[in-house]
Amino acid sequence: MIVVTGANGLLGSYVVRRLLASNIPFVALKREESDISCLADVNDKINWIEADVTDPDALFEAFSTATGVIHSAALVSYHQRDADLMKAINVGGTRNVVNACLSAGVKRLLYVSSVAAIGKEKGQKVVDEESKWIEGNLVSNYAESKYQAELEVWRGQEEGLSTVVVNPSVILAPADWNKSSAQLFKYAWQERPFYTDGSFSAVDVRDVAFCIVKLFQSTIEAERFILTNGPISYFDFFSKAAAHFEKRAPGIKVPRPVVQLAARFEALRSLITGSRPLITKETAQLAGRNFTYSNSKIKKVLNIEFQSIESTIAWCCAEYRQKISLKK
Repeated sequence: MIVVTGANGLLGSYVVRRLLASNIPFVALKREESDISCLADVNDKINWIEADVTDPDALFEAFSTATGVIHSAALVSYHQRDADLMKAINVGGTRNVVNACLSAGVKRLLYVSSVAAIGKEKGQKVVDEESKWIEGNLVSNYAESKYQAELEVWRGQEEGLSTVVVNPSVILAPADWNKSSAQLFKYAWQERPFYTDGSFSAVDVRDVAFCIVKLFQSTIEAERFILTNGPISYFDFFSKAAAHFEKRAPGIKVPRPVVQLAARFEALRSLITGSRPLITKETAQLAGRNFTYSNSKIKKVLNIEFQSIESTIAWCCAEYRQKISLKK
């Protein structure tokens, strides 16, 4: 039996759907107050267990009959005020997962990390699985938390746990567009006028879920795999999404120094009002960056061809339009 943590999340919900489609037995882990509406259509087929990754005792009980764990639970944030919580969930939670696996006799652990946890140097163009971690101003609190979490996984490997790690780039999915990467689609729908230089690497959530299940079932261990289709500029992304939404595309390019200045004003506004900043120092640092992540390793191992970013954007936008039309 497989236990899936973060089963109601953007990625976890698609991992669950992939397991259901493959008739692979599993149980889904969620916190007591979690929203599971994203799986409403298949909820009657899912065995849910309530446990928080920050609760070691609850995890041990949840893993007591498990043979493997797919750990996708995480907090993604670029807000400074979330740094401690992110460390508790991403690092402490993963430590608890690894310890619970070892204590409960779980044989296999697949950990969902991020390309953020892979080292990159200023001026570096292509990043692969062998790139070494480097501390510095390119490292966000989120990146640090995922890197530290990976160290916990590698510790588990040394202590006898069979592990494999995946490092997805920005995952595109028709999820709650008030959260995570799905906010990119909301930005396009709202016809926001601004865009910035730079690009981001993206991957279809269905491809990520496919790779996770295939790697989990394999005998590969002590390896990490970058999961990405490739880079797309912010301008191209917003333009394509706007076209599918039949909305006006952004047309005003904001230079990186202006983005950084806006982040300072947002930090002050946030301090005064207590509200969350729209732009943070970390998101401003990411603006204008151009990294290409190599997917050659996973393509060779699984013989996979990733879905094009264009087709993924089209699929996501169609799903969002349908959801919006149903609400009217």
